[in-house]
Amino acid sequence: MQAEPETDGIVYDRFNRMLYHPEFHFNHGKTFSGEELEYLCKFYGVDDVRTLAFALGRTEHTIRVKYDRLRREGLVDMYRQRYQRRLEAECLV
Repeated sequence: MQAEPETDGIVYDRFNRMLYHPEFHFNHGKTFSGEELEYLCKFYGVDDVRTLAFALGRTEHTIRVKYDRLRREGLVDMYRQRYQRRLEAECLV
């Protein structure tokens, strides 16, 4: 995959996805937490993938691959429900 020229020190691939940058992708290489998976499943398709990538500190490619894997394994609805239950529990406190 050939990278495009830098823009303000940020490199994009041919699909206009930002390549790894330590200031933006602070969770790169780390395991996803349960809360991160809940957030990903809840907001994937609602927000742009780039927005999710910034929120979770990971690359857009990682976000897409992780969501696709969760979907194939049938876990998306479970994580969405967990997010909703946690949100409701926090509102009751």
